[in-house]
Amino acid sequence: MSTSGELFNLQISDSFVEVLQQVKTFIETEITPLEHEFHNSPCKEDIWRLSDRQSEILEGLKAKAKAQGLWNFFLPDWNGEGVSNLDYAYLAQEMGKSFLAPEVFNCAAPDTGNMEVLAKYGTPAQQEQWLTPLLDGKIRSAYAMTEPDVASSDAKNIATSAVLDGDEWVINGEKFYISGAGDSRCAIMIVMVETNADPETPMYLRQSQILVPMDNPGVEVLEGMEVFGNPDAPHGHMHLRFNNCRIPKDNMILGEGRGFEISQGRLGPGRIHHCMRALGQAELALEMMIKRGLSREAFGKPIIKLGGNFDIVAKARIDINSCRLMVLQAAKAMDVLGNSEARVYISGIKAMVPVITCRIIDEAIQMYGAAGISQWTPLAAMYTGARTLRLADGPDEVHRMVVARAEVKHYL
Repeated sequence: MSTSGELFNLQISDSFVEVLQQVKTFIETEITPLEHEFHNSPCKEDIWRLSDRQSEILEGLKAKAKAQGLWNFFLPDWNGEGVSNLDYAYLAQEMGKSFLAPEVFNCAAPDTGNMEVLAKYGTPAQQEQWLTPLLDGKIRSAYAMTEPDVASSDAKNIATSAVLDGDEWVINGEKFYISGAGDSRCAIMIVMVETNADPETPMYLRQSQILVPMDNPGVEVLEGMEVFGNPDAPHGHMHLRFNNCRIPKDNMILGEGRGFEISQGRLGPGRIHHCMRALGQAELALEMMIKRGLSREAFGKPIIKLGGNFDIVAKARIDINSCRLMVLQAAKAMDVLGNSEARVYISGIKAMVPVITCRIIDEAIQMYGAAGISQWTPLAAMYTGARTLRLADGPDEVHRMVVARAEVKHYL
């Protein structure tokens, strides 16, 4: 079969049909019944820590998932089987319907991207110290790139510096919206730094990525950045300062000046995983919208039949199906062409899926009325997550630029 033909074969592998059903069943029977209690049992003493009950729920679910082999699906050699991006897309869509499911299956961001980096580029010592406990779900991690004082959607602007002093790198600078860094279980960060400011050095060889433990002297947590007025605890999106933070030379990943090379290997899977899960959120919002519309009456009719609500439902279904096909094709392109060549497909879904998901969630909120923005439903949290996704891993405008540039190139 030609490469172009393969890009239209979007069927899940036969060996994963049963796995997909296992994931659906586990979410329905094990996770969903406990999700409400989990979110309503916060730690009152410290918002950045799980309460005893939350830990009990989460660790119990993780143990059950691991015992059933429903663990680390994102790895290419999961359980000795080859997991394609296409197969993972089907699984991640189901996980996206639940807030807890990604972590229960040890497939949560930003850990998946960090584990992929360490698995692909880490030294044996780095893998033993950090990758193994991440794969076991014993610790959490963060990825520190975004900075408050520069337009860091262009990674060439990164200003946090790392200067080699003997056998140590000395890091100075600020990062913010570092997702997951608030969680008390976050033990390690991968930090994007500038290691060469020489203007004669090519721009794409000035940045590096280095492992920085959260408890390392010189790492200062300034505050948690709110998301639409919510601290998003215990996950957290922290504002950090590195004050002469000294890190062993061996903590450099892959080598000095190879930060962009690592990013290209990391951001393909990471970006598409977000879109996969977002589709699950869109499906959940549509389901909630319809059930709410059928359960309430106004002006003598079920509200689903009032105004343009039928059109809203129809458009939501059409758009979800369209997005799903694009996501599956992007996943297939990664499998067939590789992450670099599939970049235009990845950027296409990154610019499309969060926008449509956000709109569908917003329409579900409208169907619920005031309850839709309250703590009574997950819609408010779903909305803020979907809206934030339009900034995570690059804003919409950057991804549209990638698509347009590739399109125009055909005519040059």
